Amino acid sequence: MQTAPRLGMVAGEASGDLLASLLLQGLRARWPGLTAHGIGGPKMMALGFETWWPHSKLSIFGYVDALMNIRELLSIRKQLGNRLLADKPDVFIGVDAPDFNFGLEARLRAAGIKTVHFVCPSIWAWRPERVEKIRCSADHVLCLFPFEPELLQKAGIGATYVGHPLADAIPMEPPRAAARAALGLAEGDTVIALLPGSRKSEINYIAPALIGAARLLAKPGRRFVMPVVPGLRGLVEPLIQGADIQLIDGQSHAALAACDLTLLASGTATLEAALFKCPMVIAYKMHAMNWWRMKGRGLQPWVGLPNILAREFLVPELIQHDCTPENLAREAEAWLADAPRRTAVHERFVHIHELLRQDTARRAADAIANLIGA
Repeated sequence: MQTAPRLGMVAGEASGDLLASLLLQGLRARWPGLTAHGIGGPKMMALGFETWWPHSKLSIFGYVDALMNIRELLSIRKQLGNRLLADKPDVFIGVDAPDFNFGLEARLRAAGIKTVHFVCPSIWAWRPERVEKIRCSADHVLCLFPFEPELLQKAGIGATYVGHPLADAIPMEPPRAAARAALGLAEGDTVIALLPGSRKSEINYIAPALIGAARLLAKPGRRFVMPVVPGLRGLVEPLIQGADIQLIDGQSHAALAACDLTLLASGTATLEAALFKCPMVIAYKMHAMNWWRMKGRGLQPWVGLPNILAREFLVPELIQHDCTPENLAREAEAWLADAPRRTAVHERFVHIHELLRQDTARRAADAIANLIGA
């Protein structure tokens, strides 16, 4: 293939937009004339990605949310598939969003389009039955974590460990002073970052617990910052009435670089916090029906990515009924009172950072080039 490839891509919600944008940067370095279109977010659009539907359409979590939006999701997937089949890309890359992307990838693959799935679904954590879906959907899987390719290859699925692009993008030594200056925080402040997540359901279920914990933790010299996706600010503002919490639009990386401690929702943000070397308390809460369906299906005792990578509880996890303001505040105070513990976890996070820093964009571009013969 002499010319730059044409890509179809789908990235769901804020974390997928971030991962896809970092991947696009690497692909553009290899193929400056590369074009890409499909479903994406603002970070992808800033790189010239042509968005046919916004990534917010896929910002859904759990069975209840999915059932409430199933007709629109299926309609979008069908229309998107039709457009891609009418003007075939050289390769389609599904970034996370497996429940949406697998069906689309299978349809495109059956029509002869090469398909790549970026981010191995957590078959090592729960839902191992997804292996068969991956086999039917993806010609190749780009894996973020080093233990994943072997699991997939045992099932006959092509896979490459590419590391995590965030480990390349986030500096080994966080820019604490610059971040504090940018957010108007003093060097002597004890800064606690509250990250409730980027979905409406997370704001509804998790934000009240984090805000309640901040009320309990409040004392002179402590500052609380809460990065919020701009479109969800209206949901958060009524919740913080009377609490001394500084809302900031986006800028989660600045908040993590500046803070001494973070209370945050389980997900990609926990890995970002580890890469910023932040002590953390992981929280998660969901609709009771979603919890009922997921409870007991886990294949390991951890849900937070730092703990999964360490294979132990490096940081506390407070899930569902345990996710209360009182429990969050108690675990936060324990971190703040124990300097040796904070130093020890910093060293473990440095090791995780080194493990995941693999020049992801180059490795991914090499794997994609091999797949499409470019």
